[in-house]
Amino acid sequence: MSYLLDRDWSQPVRYPDPAIEVLDQRFVRYVVGNAAIERLWTGARWTEGPVWFGDQQRLVFSDIPNNRLMSWSAMDGATRVFRHNANFPNGNTRDRQGRLVTCEHGRRVTRTEIDGNLTVLLDTFEGKRLNAPNDVVVHPDGSVWFTDPGYGSLGHYEGYKGELELPTRVYRIDGQTGAATVVDETLEKPNGLAFSVDYQTLYVSDTGASHKPGHPKQIHAFDVTTANTLTGHRVFCDLGDAMPDGFRIDVDGNLWTSSGWGSADEDGVFVYAPNGDKIGVIHLPEGVSNVCFGGPARNRLFMTGSQSVFSLFTDTQGMPYA
Repeated sequence: MSYLLDRDWSQPVRYPDPAIEVLDQRFVRYVVGNAAIERLWTGARWTEGPVWFGDQQRLVFSDIPNNRLMSWSAMDGATRVFRHNANFPNGNTRDRQGRLVTCEHGRRVTRTEIDGNLTVLLDTFEGKRLNAPNDVVVHPDGSVWFTDPGYGSLGHYEGYKGELELPTRVYRIDGQTGAATVVDETLEKPNGLAFSVDYQTLYVSDTGASHKPGHPKQIHAFDVTTANTLTGHRVFCDLGDAMPDGFRIDVDGNLWTSSGWGSADEDGVFVYAPNGDKIGVIHLPEGVSNVCFGGPARNRLFMTGSQSVFSLFTDTQGMPYA
């Protein structure tokens, strides 16, 4: 797929787009034959955390090293700064009230209220500062689940360099009381996360120590109990040297995960069936950090690359509020 490096993104692509690879016939039904990958914008240093605002017809995403949140408008195609000096934002999502929830490498999780004011949901646990929250999802009960691997505190490029004060963990913030609990601390570098369609499974990627080559890059699965604890830990899939950063689930239970940091042929998005079989690949010229579904029908996959934002119309829908 090296031709992608030379693709002129201002010119049409002959259908079907050869960058969409079917590995298993189960993936065929999700491919729109006359839809091509689009590069919507480029100009970031490292994009992350895409989240769709349907009421505003725009995508909000992070540009971590530039310390800002950006937005791309589906109405006019323009990309604008959403928030300057954003405390090095990473993962984003929306809660059931439509409010933006953001993981900030500046060691906190925040919520943007409807009036634009910021509420700090969590910045310390048991008297110690969070490491550098990474990715976040919201449960129907209003609880906020997020990962805290600490990448943003390892240097000055994507945060504020400093010692990690807590183990690398997955946390849950209760939607009613605001109290935080640890739901997992077995993973080395918990990163992206998403719930299954029925919210009975939590998927979490483990990107391993400092992105070291040869270190297992896996997505794990946990059963979510009625007591809001995790059990039944197992490996859902292993991406080898490719990095599974952020991912989202479609309404059929397929997992669409970002991929990068391996060979150039592995840059893009991998698609896994509910049983963990790899069924499709969307090849891109940049490593991908995260994805989300959006558009009026939630059938448009948005992909944040290293420096750009891409999209592709699919024949499935992403889960609401994800």
